[in-house]
Amino acid sequence: MMELKVNGRVHSVDAAPDTPLLYVLRDDLQLNAAKYGCGLGQCGACTVIVDGEAVFSCVIPILLLQGKEITTVEGLGSIDQPGPMQRAFIEEQAAQCGYCIPGMMMRAQALLQKNPLVSDEEIRRTLEQNLCRCGTHMRILRAVRRAVQLMQVATPART
Repeated sequence: MMELKVNGRVHSVDAAPDTPLLYVLRDDLQLNAAKYGCGLGQCGACTVIVDGEAVFSCVIPILLLQGKEITTVEGLGSIDQPGPMQRAFIEEQAAQCGYCIPGMMMRAQALLQKNPLVSDEEIRRTLEQNLCRCGTHMRILRAVRRAVQLMQVATPART
Protein backbone atom coordinates (compact mmCIF):
# COMPACT_ATOMS: atom_id res chain seq x y z
CA MET A 1 0.00 0.00 0.00
CA MET A 2 1.38 3.41 -0.99
CA GLU A 3 0.11 6.89 -0.22
CA LEU A 4 -0.12 9.55 -2.91
CA LYS A 5 -1.22 13.14 -2.45
CA VAL A 6 -3.34 14.01 -5.45
CA ASN A 7 -5.26 17.26 -5.81
CA GLY A 8 -4.78 18.05 -2.13
CA ARG A 9 -6.04 14.68 -0.82
CA VAL A 10 -4.01 11.71 0.39
CA HIS A 11 -4.99 8.42 -1.22
CA SER A 12 -3.91 4.92 -0.21
CA VAL A 13 -3.15 3.00 -3.38
CA ASP A 14 -2.70 -0.75 -3.67
CA ALA A 15 -0.37 -0.87 -6.67
CA ALA A 16 3.15 -2.08 -7.38
CA PRO A 17 5.81 0.62 -6.79
CA ASP A 18 6.83 0.55 -10.46
CA THR A 19 3.28 1.25 -11.68
CA PRO A 20 3.19 4.41 -13.80
CA LEU A 21 1.25 7.25 -12.18
CA LEU A 22 -1.10 7.47 -15.19
CA TYR A 23 -2.53 4.02 -14.48
CA VAL A 24 -3.08 4.78 -10.81
CA LEU A 25 -4.79 8.08 -11.63
CA ARG A 26 -7.14 6.51 -14.17
CA ASP A 27 -7.70 3.01 -12.78
CA ASP A 28 -7.51 3.47 -9.01
CA LEU A 29 -8.50 7.09 -8.44
CA GLN A 30 -10.93 7.46 -11.36
CA LEU A 31 -9.25 10.69 -12.50
CA ASN A 32 -9.54 10.44 -16.25
CA ALA A 33 -8.37 13.81 -17.55
CA ALA A 34 -4.79 12.64 -18.10
CA LYS A 35 -4.89 10.49 -21.23
CA TYR A 36 -2.88 7.54 -22.46
CA GLY A 37 -1.31 8.61 -25.72
CA CYS A 38 2.01 6.97 -26.47
CA GLY A 39 3.07 5.41 -23.17
CA LEU A 40 6.61 6.64 -23.84
CA GLY A 41 6.57 10.22 -22.53
CA GLN A 42 6.63 11.66 -26.03
CA CYS A 43 3.15 13.05 -26.72
CA GLY A 44 2.16 14.89 -23.52
CA ALA A 45 -1.44 13.65 -23.31
CA CYS A 46 -0.69 12.31 -19.82
CA THR A 47 0.93 15.47 -18.41
CA VAL A 48 0.28 16.30 -14.75
CA ILE A 49 2.05 18.58 -12.27
CA VAL A 50 4.29 17.10 -9.56
CA ASP A 51 5.65 19.61 -7.04
CA GLY A 52 5.21 22.44 -9.54
CA GLU A 53 6.81 20.64 -12.51
CA ALA A 54 4.96 19.30 -15.54
CA VAL A 55 5.71 15.58 -15.91
CA PHE A 56 4.65 12.73 -18.17
CA SER A 57 2.57 10.51 -15.87
CA CYS A 58 2.87 7.52 -18.21
CA VAL A 59 6.56 7.06 -17.44
CA ILE A 60 6.96 8.09 -13.80
CA PRO A 61 6.55 5.25 -11.30
CA ILE A 62 4.53 5.94 -8.17
CA LEU A 63 7.51 4.92 -6.03
CA LEU A 64 9.13 8.27 -6.92
CA LEU A 65 6.07 10.25 -5.85
CA GLN A 66 5.88 9.52 -2.13
CA GLY A 67 5.43 12.81 -0.26
CA LYS A 68 5.04 14.84 -3.44
CA GLU A 69 2.09 17.03 -4.44
CA ILE A 70 0.41 15.75 -7.61
CA THR A 71 -2.10 17.92 -9.47
CA THR A 72 -4.31 16.84 -12.34
CA VAL A 73 -6.79 18.85 -14.40
CA GLU A 74 -9.49 17.76 -11.94
CA GLY A 75 -7.52 19.63 -9.26
CA LEU A 76 -7.70 22.93 -11.13
CA GLY A 77 -11.45 23.30 -10.70
CA SER A 78 -14.77 21.57 -11.27
CA ILE A 79 -17.48 21.52 -13.91
CA ASP A 80 -19.51 23.95 -11.82
CA GLN A 81 -16.54 26.13 -10.87
CA PRO A 82 -13.75 25.80 -13.42
CA GLY A 83 -10.40 27.24 -12.45
CA PRO A 84 -8.82 30.08 -14.44
CA MET A 85 -6.94 27.76 -16.83
CA GLN A 86 -10.03 25.66 -17.48
CA ARG A 87 -12.20 28.76 -17.98
CA ALA A 88 -9.70 30.20 -20.42
CA PHE A 89 -9.67 27.05 -22.55
CA ILE A 90 -13.49 26.97 -22.51
CA GLU A 91 -13.85 30.66 -23.37
CA GLU A 92 -11.34 30.45 -26.22
CA GLN A 93 -12.84 27.17 -27.49
CA ALA A 94 -9.31 25.79 -27.52
CA ALA A 95 -10.31 22.13 -27.63
CA GLN A 96 -11.28 20.32 -30.78
CA CYS A 97 -11.02 16.61 -30.05
CA GLY A 98 -9.91 17.34 -26.48
CA TYR A 99 -7.42 14.50 -26.21
CA CYS A 100 -4.30 16.64 -25.82
CA ILE A 101 -5.98 19.53 -24.00
CA PRO A 102 -5.61 18.28 -20.40
CA GLY A 103 -1.87 17.87 -20.92
CA MET A 104 -1.65 21.30 -22.55
CA MET A 105 -3.52 22.84 -19.63
CA MET A 106 -1.26 21.21 -17.07
CA ARG A 107 1.96 22.19 -18.84
CA ALA A 108 0.65 25.79 -19.19
CA GLN A 109 -0.47 25.81 -15.54
CA ALA A 110 3.00 24.78 -14.37
CA LEU A 111 4.56 27.48 -16.54
CA LEU A 112 2.27 30.23 -15.27
CA GLN A 113 2.68 29.19 -11.64
CA LYS A 114 6.41 29.84 -12.02
CA ASN A 115 6.14 32.98 -14.13
CA PRO A 116 2.82 34.58 -15.09
CA LEU A 117 4.64 37.20 -17.18
CA VAL A 118 5.53 34.91 -20.06
CA SER A 119 5.97 35.77 -23.71
CA ASP A 120 4.19 34.02 -26.55
CA GLU A 121 7.55 32.46 -27.44
CA GLU A 122 7.91 30.99 -23.93
CA ILE A 123 4.39 29.58 -24.13
CA ARG A 124 5.09 28.03 -27.53
CA ARG A 125 8.41 26.58 -26.38
CA THR A 126 6.78 25.08 -23.28
CA LEU A 127 3.80 23.60 -25.11
CA GLU A 128 5.79 22.14 -28.01
CA GLN A 129 6.38 19.05 -25.85
CA ASN A 130 2.66 18.29 -26.15
CA LEU A 131 1.58 16.97 -29.53
CA CYS A 132 -1.69 18.14 -31.07
CA ARG A 133 -3.00 17.47 -34.53
CA CYS A 134 -6.34 19.24 -34.25
CA GLY A 135 -5.16 22.58 -35.55
CA THR A 136 -6.34 24.74 -32.64
CA HIS A 137 -2.83 25.94 -31.82
CA MET A 138 -3.71 29.64 -32.05
CA ARG A 139 -6.74 29.12 -29.79
CA ILE A 140 -4.56 27.26 -27.30
CA LEU A 141 -2.08 30.14 -27.28
CA ARG A 142 -4.95 32.62 -26.77
CA ALA A 143 -6.32 30.45 -23.96
CA VAL A 144 -3.01 30.50 -22.11
CA ARG A 145 -2.81 34.29 -22.50
CA ARG A 146 -6.40 34.57 -21.20
CA ALA A 147 -5.50 32.30 -18.27
CA VAL A 148 -2.79 34.81 -17.31
CA GLN A 149 -5.47 37.50 -17.08
CA LEU A 150 -7.94 35.28 -15.22
CA MET A 151 -5.27 34.23 -12.72
CA GLN A 152 -4.44 37.87 -12.03
CA VAL A 153 -8.10 38.55 -11.30
CA ALA A 154 -8.34 35.45 -9.08
CA THR A 155 -5.31 36.51 -7.03
CA PRO A 156 -5.05 40.32 -7.02
CA ALA A 157 -1.66 41.84 -6.24
CA ARG A 158 -1.08 42.90 -2.64
CA THR A 159 -0.37 46.54 -1.95
